[in-house]
Amino acid sequence: MFNIKKLNAISDVVYQQLPAEQYTISADLEDTATDAFLVRSANCHDMPLLDNYLAIARAGAGVNNIPLEACSKHGIAVFNTPGANANAVKELVLCGLFLGSRDIIGGVNWAKSLIGQGDQVGALVEKGKNQFVGPEVQGKTLGVIGLGAIGVMVANTAASLGMKVIGYDPFISIDNAWHLSRAVEHAIQLDDLLSEADYITIHVPLMDSTRNYLDVAQIEKMKNNVVLLNFARNGLVNEEALFAALDAGKVARYITDFPDEACLKHDKVLCIPHLGASTPESEENCAVMAAEELRYYLEVGGIRNSVNLPACQLSPSRHSRMTVIHENIPGIVGKISSTLGEASLNIEEMVNKSRGNIAYSVFDLNTTPSCEVMKMISAFDGVIKVRAIR
Repeated sequence: MFNIKKLNAISDVVYQQLPAEQYTISADLEDTATDAFLVRSANCHDMPLLDNYLAIARAGAGVNNIPLEACSKHGIAVFNTPGANANAVKELVLCGLFLGSRDIIGGVNWAKSLIGQGDQVGALVEKGKNQFVGPEVQGKTLGVIGLGAIGVMVANTAASLGMKVIGYDPFISIDNAWHLSRAVEHAIQLDDLLSEADYITIHVPLMDSTRNYLDVAQIEKMKNNVVLLNFARNGLVNEEALFAALDAGKVARYITDFPDEACLKHDKVLCIPHLGASTPESEENCAVMAAEELRYYLEVGGIRNSVNLPACQLSPSRHSRMTVIHENIPGIVGKISSTLGEASLNIEEMVNKSRGNIAYSVFDLNTTPSCEVMKMISAFDGVIKVRAIR
């Protein structure tokens, strides 16, 4: 039986993925009785990390609210749900593309100002509509920075709308490359995209290396009157450089899903209140994926979509399975194997995966290891967490 604590409201579909006979899911569990967490936006940085915690699953892509380094040191697997909300975000990016090209919001607000004009409204509309004229997107060039799940969907849909699409991602995965339309051009250098695009949308994670990703130097290389869209994360665009470019007319409009005080005050910034994944379909997709990841890890020991542990594809075992999270250092797997052999435990199958400084080893054994053996292995230098699946 596993106990899953909810730190936010999560779609009820998790109860279908985590059956009641095996899982207790509640927001009221005692921390000392909790095996894993389901979270959306709750801040986990100040949360004490107890030894009994096995995993945290974030129903969403970003994990800024989770202390990854601390979780790794405590042997807590952290999962996210990349791609689960991709279609919802893609649709809003396309909406932003149209709103940024034609002053639809300005036109709607102006039309509302005509209330009280009675029979004159029609004539006033025809007389005043020219102030909201904007170009069509068909035949224009869209630059997509970051070709993950969302970026690929945006690029493909924009190409189907008749846009010329240029994509840039030096780290594109094989799977995403397979899904990318052949109509999307590949920019070898970011500068190639910046200098050609009429519209630019950014889809990269916020990290130290990507903070202020679009700064003065990058904006200077863009075409005049470019429309810039950010539905990824606040902090990717240097606001000081952005506002200077908006004031100078270099950037025609900035559409963001992450408004702050400064953006709200600027009349060339269109602020959307973080609605990218705010659809019932997206919330269900994220909840399902998060629940599936937890169940796969807790019951099987497999790791899928972890942001701090190596991927590890496993099938359910007919043997007793022991998993070990440890530092990625020489000799540690051999030391564990020797200890198992000395305890007359035969290794039927073994898997070892690593990710930077951390590693994950899985031992399928002929019988369940004793508590004494588990404690011995747990005490080894470099071993972080040992767990018996069954």
